[in-house]
Amino acid sequence: MEMKISYAADSPPVAAIAAAKIGGIPISADASLPSASIPTLSFSNGKKLQGADVLLRHIGRLANSINLYERDTFESAQIDEWLEYAPIFTVGSEFEGACAYVDQYLLHKTFLVGHSLSIADLAIWSCLTGTGVRWASLRKSKKYQNLVRWFNSIHSEYEVLLDDIITTFLGRRGVGKTSTSKVKEQQIPNGRSNNVNVDNSGKGKVVSQTTSEVELPDAEMGKVRVRFAPEPSGYLHIGHTKAALLNKYFADKYEGQFIVRMDDTNPDKENNEFVDNLLKDIETLGIKYEIVTYTSDYFPQTMEMAEKLIREGKAYVDDTSREKMREERMDGIESKCRSNSVDENLKLWKEMIAGSERGLMCCLRGKLDMQDPNKSLRDPVYYRCNLTPHHRIGPKYKVYPTYDFACPFVDAIEGITHALRSSEYHDRNDQYYRIQSDMGFRKVHIYEFSRLNMVYTLLSKRKLLWFVQNGKVDGWDDPRFPTVQGIVRRGLLIEALKQFILEQGASKNLNLMEWDKLWAINKKIIDPVCPRHTAVIENRKALLTLTNGPEAPFVRILPKHKKFEGAGEKASTYTSKIWIDQDDALSMSENEEVTLKDWGNAIVKEIKKDQDGFVTQLTGVLHLEGSVKATKLKLTWLPDTNELVPLSLVDFDYLITKKKLEEDEDFVDVVNPCTQKETLALGESDMRNLKCGDILQLERKGYYRCDVPFIRPSKPVVLFSIPDGKSQSVSK
Repeated sequence: MEMKISYAADSPPVAAIAAAKIGGIPISADASLPSASIPTLSFSNGKKLQGADVLLRHIGRLANSINLYERDTFESAQIDEWLEYAPIFTVGSEFEGACAYVDQYLLHKTFLVGHSLSIADLAIWSCLTGTGVRWASLRKSKKYQNLVRWFNSIHSEYEVLLDDIITTFLGRRGVGKTSTSKVKEQQIPNGRSNNVNVDNSGKGKVVSQTTSEVELPDAEMGKVRVRFAPEPSGYLHIGHTKAALLNKYFADKYEGQFIVRMDDTNPDKENNEFVDNLLKDIETLGIKYEIVTYTSDYFPQTMEMAEKLIREGKAYVDDTSREKMREERMDGIESKCRSNSVDENLKLWKEMIAGSERGLMCCLRGKLDMQDPNKSLRDPVYYRCNLTPHHRIGPKYKVYPTYDFACPFVDAIEGITHALRSSEYHDRNDQYYRIQSDMGFRKVHIYEFSRLNMVYTLLSKRKLLWFVQNGKVDGWDDPRFPTVQGIVRRGLLIEALKQFILEQGASKNLNLMEWDKLWAINKKIIDPVCPRHTAVIENRKALLTLTNGPEAPFVRILPKHKKFEGAGEKASTYTSKIWIDQDDALSMSENEEVTLKDWGNAIVKEIKKDQDGFVTQLTGVLHLEGSVKATKLKLTWLPDTNELVPLSLVDFDYLITKKKLEEDEDFVDVVNPCTQKETLALGESDMRNLKCGDILQLERKGYYRCDVPFIRPSKPVVLFSIPDGKSQSVSK
């Protein structure tokens, strides 16, 4: 059932609109009501609901998959309490009192009600946001730290989406940290029109943050049909991700259709493994599609079209060698076969279809214009022979269409209205239109966007395959690879990837992007929620003996993240002998007072070093009554017990040593000889509970993703280092 929110421009129901976006509820909106009117939710059956809180509750119930409102009876009542309290923020004299009350309430809580986001959080968020500069100034201060932490947590989770709501419905830029960055006009919008375009591909979490509207040419609402057409010759990489997300964006924007098409026209490169993993990666991105099709589904029709063009004199069979054909195209020289009769061409075409010795010498070319300044129009190849069995069809065909021929044909047959292509294909656009015209099809609009290029990164599947085949990486999901599976295995969240890609937008300007920006976005998402653990480097640890330490070990239960209770708890053991990092030990002086994290102060009495200057042993006494504020060194530590977990900390570097390759440069010449570094360490006992894929922070060491969990004491837990947008590569 279709729904529409109508409201007065001076009082939009921001919380209800945010709930619709986050909950994936498709609702349109318009500011058509006169000033001071009550917001109204209209249904296609003629029914209506009125009132901002009524709309918010109803939408919260509709979003039952993420429990925005439908809780147990007590929590639902708590949510109602907060909805009644929220308006106090709009009373000027009561504003700071309300901030102080909620700040104290949130002292030990992540959300207002229960352990997940609810419409109560959205109601208070919208009230704070609606005050504009007043809340913005308080947010920068340290006056209400719990309230700011809660607000930032919500905004970090749904940042670009919420910034878009602020821009669209409150008429100003968003309040998130990224909103201060400059935004190019060409980037994808989430618009000036008051349509709530919910992004269903990622639970509404990531959409573009720009405000300049980009339109598809001649697009009609409800009639747009786009396709993402990867070749199954490798895994999905970050460059493909941009194309996939842009297609999905425009399909949603125009309430159209999005299909996935496997462009499987080269059996030498393609196989079912790549097909399966491309679909897996698309699912990982959270992209939903109408259907999966294959170019090979249309092989009978493409062959019929090829023969039709031969009979119409628009294509001919050529047996010129590839080298000579390339030279003739460059010089604008017509092939000797261009004047072949239709009968001769049909005869040779049949030889090609049969895969005969004569046929293998030939290819089918379009008869376009050999003198055109645009060399792509100089009689491109339409069909080539190939005796390799197809991964889906087997040995049925001996001829296969080229991309230049199949793409415009299948686009037209499948009813694609707009073909999104990266700007590297710009010179071939005229060819695409000319071929469709010769085929007798309607025009499919081409919409260009810039190819995403990353520093120190190869995105050619042929070159990536070289690394796989030569054992330079462990496979297509290697954490050094720019594939979706590789970067996810490295520790990148899909939410961060989407935000990064969509911030680049549909600009046609070529750009070379730094990985640091992507990893910085990722850090902003994981830091507020990932658990904290402690580790010491195996060959750089020093033993500190506390002479007045506990006679017998004892255990305390500590939070894994002091500001996010959802991270859980861990058991920490306290002993009279503890391990500290060598760097900390080297920075100490005898009789210096230091702070042991989560314990208290201690005074270092004696420091012993070996002949190389490394600290081998320290002796100290606990001084728990000492002031934590007075100490210079705050130490992480581990108890000296046999419960510690062996760790392998793995750092990675770029696969090549040059930021950008020149066109004529061989990538093999700049392959990085050292791209992986392993460091053995010991971790606290709770780390034996880590699961594959868990993301954590090792205190004072950085962020990590668990790749191999604890199996047995003799086999270390493998943790992959996650860049934070600031750290340098291993080789630097």
